Amino acid sequence: MSADQASGKTPRKAALASWIGSVLEYYDFFIYGTAAALVFGKVFFPDSDPATATLLSLATYGVAYVARPIGAFFMGHLGDRYGRKRVLMFTVTMMGVSTFLVGCLPTYADIGVWAPVLLVTLRLLQGLSASGEQAGANSLSLEHAPEHRRAFYTSFTLGGTQTGLIIATAAWLPIGALPEDQLLSWGWRIPFWLSALVVVAGLLIRRRLDDAPAFGQTAQDGVERIPVAVLLRDHRANVLRVTFGALASTVSTIFAVWALSFAVDTVGLDKTTMLWVAIVTNVVALIAIPAWATLADRIGRKPVFIFGALGSGALMFAYLAAIASGQYALIFLTAILMSGIVYSAQNGVWPALYGEMFPTKVRLSGMAIGTQIGFAIGGFAPTAAAAIAGGGSGGWVPVAAYVLAFSVLAAIAIATARETAHVPMAELDQRQPVASPRPLATQQQPRPTRASVT
Repeated sequence: MSADQASGKTPRKAALASWIGSVLEYYDFFIYGTAAALVFGKVFFPDSDPATATLLSLATYGVAYVARPIGAFFMGHLGDRYGRKRVLMFTVTMMGVSTFLVGCLPTYADIGVWAPVLLVTLRLLQGLSASGEQAGANSLSLEHAPEHRRAFYTSFTLGGTQTGLIIATAAWLPIGALPEDQLLSWGWRIPFWLSALVVVAGLLIRRRLDDAPAFGQTAQDGVERIPVAVLLRDHRANVLRVTFGALASTVSTIFAVWALSFAVDTVGLDKTTMLWVAIVTNVVALIAIPAWATLADRIGRKPVFIFGALGSGALMFAYLAAIASGQYALIFLTAILMSGIVYSAQNGVWPALYGEMFPTKVRLSGMAIGTQIGFAIGGFAPTAAAAIAGGGSGGWVPVAAYVLAFSVLAAIAIATARETAHVPMAELDQRQPVASPRPLATQQQPRPTRASVT
């Protein structure tokens, strides 16, 4: 009986547990983005003119991404030294509590400037939580997955992220339909209060998770005292590749936040209809993500990722032009094509692609630090877009160009990476990093075989 069978954790169960955890975690994260686009400018920055209030509100959305790279160092150390399960328990607790407290905040009218200060503080806590969530879940799924289906099983984490977005957006549908006085007084708080259920469910699910046999073997052989130090000494190039690859997330943040604000506040489109655009698009993504991951298991990670990054970046022009035109059928079509189908190519592949760049002993650190730095830059994309957008319905062009530029950078970074689709996990752990000046004194690693170097 394999170690995986003995522990009662099949790859399917591990992927499902990671999927459910990501649903719960990212429900919390995404309801904030919707509130930042639709409500927070009026509730927490009422003394500013509408354009400035929107900019400040979107900046509070982006501020979580400042905390994420910092948190990644801590979460990476915790996960690589003490296990993935500890990270996953900690992240769902912190996210649920901080999100619930956002719904309890007094407004600017109640306590003045302290209201946005408290809002930013809680948003920073959300960012600390998110810094370890996907890296922990991806590491767990990857290390449980069968050799030839690693991309497929790790893609369930991103499927959970999309499901969290769907539920978060759906939660806003009845709230957004309220009269504005009710929306701004108490209605906006309800999705945040629901996070109390999220944190309880998350803890019940994740307490049953076990670390994968690969991590157990690493722990038995001796974990690194400071995994991050080993990562930055021996795997710097791959950390940089992951960082630049993560810039492709700019497509997602612009789609979820700035484009919604542009459609509702600038073009004057119906708020409820635009929320439905996000829901339908992400339902399509739930099908597209595992499909692209299955393809990546066959032909490789790199071509699928590069297609997704470049394709979705280019299609941002079509999507924002459709919003400016005010034609709902065209908006739905371009949104589904850009975010639901093409963006899902890179989104479904990166968990395996990034995870396979690092050995087990530093995997969570490598993914967490690399992605969170890149996501931090992408997280401020809505703020940057609000600053560079031109006036009127044609102001979207600089924003689309901005997104495409970051997508190109992501594609170039991954083009320089090693293809690992058909390299066994054991060889990924054994391979000596090129940047390492010498082996660790406590490790006697075999030389790489011809099959492990491509």
